[in-house]
Amino acid sequence: MEDPPHPLPTPTDVSLVFPPHPIWVHTARQTIRTLLTASHRPELTDTAVLLTSEAVTNAINACAGKGCTTPVTLYAGWTDPYRLRVLIHDEAPGTPTCRTPDPDDEDGRGIQLISYGADAWGVCAHGPGRGKATWFELGRSPQLGMPMAI
Repeated sequence: MEDPPHPLPTPTDVSLVFPPHPIWVHTARQTIRTLLTASHRPELTDTAVLLTSEAVTNAINACAGKGCTTPVTLYAGWTDPYRLRVLIHDEAPGTPTCRTPDPDDEDGRGIQLISYGADAWGVCAHGPGRGKATWFELGRSPQLGMPMAI
């Protein structure tokens, strides 16, 4: 039987750089799951993994649609001990938008899910040249009397 992971003494940050290929979505999800397990924040895990999956998939699809082959970067870190920020950067031109897909559509809900599930989110230019970063935050400080996750 495998020993359980040893918790980190303080929350930590992680980053992952990977080619814009769908096989990496699983690794991105596992990276976030591991970070939250190590940080003793299980209440954020399901939402963070779902939103990470959507944001990474959007970045990979944007790269595929624009012929972009530069790596995608995932960064996740704590803005304070209670609030997680996840940022996904890609070099594909254009900005993702929140759409309202038809009920039968099989895609087009990623940004919509992020907007519903995150405590805060956005898209920003990231550095000179092409590309952008989609980010979201989860978790609230207990002093604010607000839920830790949606």
